[in-house]
Amino acid sequence: MKIYLEPIPERELKPLFEDAGKLIFGRIFTDRMFTMKYNAEKGWHDAKIEKYKSFSLDPAACVLHYSQEIFEGLKAYVSEDGRVLMFRPEENVRRMNRSARRLCMPEIPEEDFLQAMKELIMTEKRWIPRAPGTSLYVRPTMLGTEAFLGVHPAAEYLFYIILSPVGPYFKDGFNPVSIYVEDTLVRAVVGGVGDIKTGGNYAASLMAGLKAKEKGFSQVLWLDAKEHKYVEEVGAMNIFFVYGDQLVTPSLSGSILPGITRASVLELAADMGYRVEERAIAIDEVLEEISSGRITEVFGSGTAAVVSPVGSLHYKGQNYVVNNNQVGEVTKAIYTRLIDIQYGKAEDKFGWVCELGRI
Repeated sequence: MKIYLEPIPERELKPLFEDAGKLIFGRIFTDRMFTMKYNAEKGWHDAKIEKYKSFSLDPAACVLHYSQEIFEGLKAYVSEDGRVLMFRPEENVRRMNRSARRLCMPEIPEEDFLQAMKELIMTEKRWIPRAPGTSLYVRPTMLGTEAFLGVHPAAEYLFYIILSPVGPYFKDGFNPVSIYVEDTLVRAVVGGVGDIKTGGNYAASLMAGLKAKEKGFSQVLWLDAKEHKYVEEVGAMNIFFVYGDQLVTPSLSGSILPGITRASVLELAADMGYRVEERAIAIDEVLEEISSGRITEVFGSGTAAVVSPVGSLHYKGQNYVVNNNQVGEVTKAIYTRLIDIQYGKAEDKFGWVCELGRI
């Protein structure tokens, strides 16, 4: 794919954030973005890396009325020896194309998608922060842009990629978070779109998230929509329960996002000698076994947070503290091993890391 690179005068480049260790997640964006258009006649066309700027959309654009929108999230890192690395980017490409199929949107050829991300990142490599725990967050997005009123798929689309230098997703870093278990509202249902990354899923989570925040909790743990009985996922993470040397996570039921970090944790944990299991797990079982001490640790996994220890679950007015609200040894070991692979510090026996070039 030929990508046009729009020149930007040096005087128009943004200043870098002075203290990378104080970066707030998702608030600063780089100088450039990638854009590409689609219509039924031309297919994907007009690929370019251009100056980061606002879009102009028709008020009748499909995305504004019928939510034809999907996105992904992944990161680029700088190793200690200056290599620019990505973690399993091909899996994000495949997941986004699965999302596209579900929402009747055009798929993007894998090689073009990967090329676009790599060229944009290397063009903007000065923005990749190097302080511990920092990275360059990559957000590919597709919108239905055709202007019409009427419920059917658009015939025109915009695909774009933006970049954001980020610090830890949670402001407290790698410390236990408190989670509110939502037992009334639902995030997604089996047969719906809960297993793809579309904005509507996150819009559906806002009310519960606000309620949790007002009560002093960091995130929401969702239960199944039918019985409000089985654990599904946290808004920004999949969830894992540690029973000594065994990790248990909810099986992919059709309403849970198949996290790439989740899949990596399962494979990595098994390689580290832990037993892993995917199954339906009831919230009553979780709370009983936290109370009895059988569940020794709880943690979440996702691109943004990577691995996040959970210190407590709050359900129906009662707080259930996990591991004395301390980071557990299993959580710490998996986090450290995964981070070391992502930053090029440890052997990557799985072939997960992709090298783009050097700083």
